Amino acid sequence: MINVAEQTRFNPNVERMKPSATLAVSARATELKREGRPIVSLSAGEPDFDTPKAIRVAAIDAVNQGFTHYTVNAGTLELREAISENLQRTCGLSYRPDQILCSNGAKQSVALTIFTLCRPGDEVLIPAPYWVSYPEMVRMAGAEPVEVIASVEDEYKLHPDQLEAAITDRTRLLILCSPSNPTGAVYTPEELDEIARVLERHEQVYVLSDEIYQHIVYDAEFSAFATRPSMYERTITVNGFSKGYAMTGWRLGYLAGPQPIVAAAGKVQGQFTSAPSSITQKAGVAAMKMGDEEIRRMVTAFRERRDYLHAELQKIPGIVCPKPEGAFYLFPDVSAYFGSSDGERRIENSSDLCLYMMEEHNVAMVPGDAFGGRSGVRLSYAASMDTLRQAVANLQRGFARLH
Repeated sequence: MINVAEQTRFNPNVERMKPSATLAVSARATELKREGRPIVSLSAGEPDFDTPKAIRVAAIDAVNQGFTHYTVNAGTLELREAISENLQRTCGLSYRPDQILCSNGAKQSVALTIFTLCRPGDEVLIPAPYWVSYPEMVRMAGAEPVEVIASVEDEYKLHPDQLEAAITDRTRLLILCSPSNPTGAVYTPEELDEIARVLERHEQVYVLSDEIYQHIVYDAEFSAFATRPSMYERTITVNGFSKGYAMTGWRLGYLAGPQPIVAAAGKVQGQFTSAPSSITQKAGVAAMKMGDEEIRRMVTAFRERRDYLHAELQKIPGIVCPKPEGAFYLFPDVSAYFGSSDGERRIENSSDLCLYMMEEHNVAMVPGDAFGGRSGVRLSYAASMDTLRQAVANLQRGFARLH
């Protein structure tokens, strides 16, 4: 019998990719739950709220009215006009509908941008800690991801001097994510201005600004990177509906930017997936027009959870954790526990720590290794307060046994 795994030659760019750590941890947590373990999962980046009613009703109406056929590849004009109006209202950004491409989630929009702009041999600067998929998408495109490490002392934000030092003649793209997954860091307008001033000296560098957590901010001010006058023509803004509108399963995102880049990304999408679901697009229009009350309600809940979980983590000796100003993650530095043991397991890195906490103390987290933040772990507080209280009790017990 032929061993397919040994005989098959894969695309070398696929061979270079790593599986998604967040999906792997979620799958392992689900497996343990099926075995009867009381796993408390803080691994998934998914709001635990239902999709707002106005959005659900719009989707049901679309089905009942027969809006169930293919749409144009870029997304319906109605949806792109609604996105255009929303970007103007919430960000001060002016994009025509032909500068917007709707896709099957913000993740796809990130991939389309990278595949469109990056050539073999190009370098892509990725501030670390970063979302796990960025470097893997870059590798799939044949380009080279270049990590630029942001320290916990700098609250995981890229410093302009670091950016300047990292840029070479091969640099093609900088990926920014603010508010950040996995750290929750939010760049101030002044900090974004400083980054823009560095990039003004390097005209070959484009910016992919991942703003999927735009609506989930607390005491900070969200600022879209493309509002920097010198950066508008060099920025591709990626956003979507999953996080702010609790629409993770609906799979709807978009990118906005210079029309030639958007058109080229549309060509790629047209050959890979074509447009998002027609029904989801109708739901997206409703989301753009429903107002901010539901979003504010979710953000209020996230703020309460952030404050609780951050305060409790601060009580655990050795843990250092900046207080995030956006998204729904904490990224504590847990390196004080590297080299420790509970008497049976030895903890050498964040992966060891997460495996220990899941298998011995029933808490699922994602190791920082996967995010390029090797001293930390990611905890999602997109979970109920009861879940967070149980997680804290388990974590306190687990850390107390490490010496």
